[in-house]
Amino acid sequence: MARCTAPVRGHSSAAAAAACPACRYRTSYRYESYGSSYSSSGSSEGSYGSSGRSISSSRPRWSNAGSSVSYTPMQVQSLTPIRETVEARAAEQPDLRDVFLCHAWDDRNGPAKELHDLLVAVGVKVWFSEKDLGLGVPMMRSIDKGLANSRIGLVLVTPALLARLPKESVADKELSALLAGNQLVPIVHNTSYDALRNVSPLLASRSGLDTAEDSMAVIATKIAELVAV
Repeated sequence: MARCTAPVRGHSSAAAAAACPACRYRTSYRYESYGSSYSSSGSSEGSYGSSGRSISSSRPRWSNAGSSVSYTPMQVQSLTPIRETVEARAAEQPDLRDVFLCHAWDDRNGPAKELHDLLVAVGVKVWFSEKDLGLGVPMMRSIDKGLANSRIGLVLVTPALLARLPKESVADKELSALLAGNQLVPIVHNTSYDALRNVSPLLASRSGLDTAEDSMAVIATKIAELVAV
């Protein structure tokens, strides 16, 4: 009998689950998280990933019934605690911006700007270092500053970020605290969670969103739904 690879490799995305010998043929998934359960079937709520493989979908409680986007069960599982952070911080500090966007310097005029503009277009209030922080500020200071002024953070994981992370000397304890506080959502673009795991196992331990599964525009819409209160 095939054994699930999640305990060793982790199912950080629908594609990872699809590659698992025990999970790839399942027609339904069920996850229990934070006192709530989400289930879906691979029938009427099925969707297709970038590989063309059928992926079951689920609707999180914060997404309206008429929403144009669908979520994988893994996305619902990983984003649910982030949503709880959004709700808590919105109640405590209603004037905070919705998100801050952490990115590599080399991406400032490329994918980071693209994501920023898409988020703004769908009504998300973004703390963006290109507009809100001086040049040359270390990454962790940018994260600290951005989170102090925002409900949650997005980390755009690209090849440029992977090259920069080791040079930034990001402390495990700092990153661990941010992840434990359910404040960061990794968005992987033009790379993979496996590549991220080689550089930052802690950051890779938190699954998020991936442009291999969703377009930047769809990801922006999902973030907009996630932070709407």
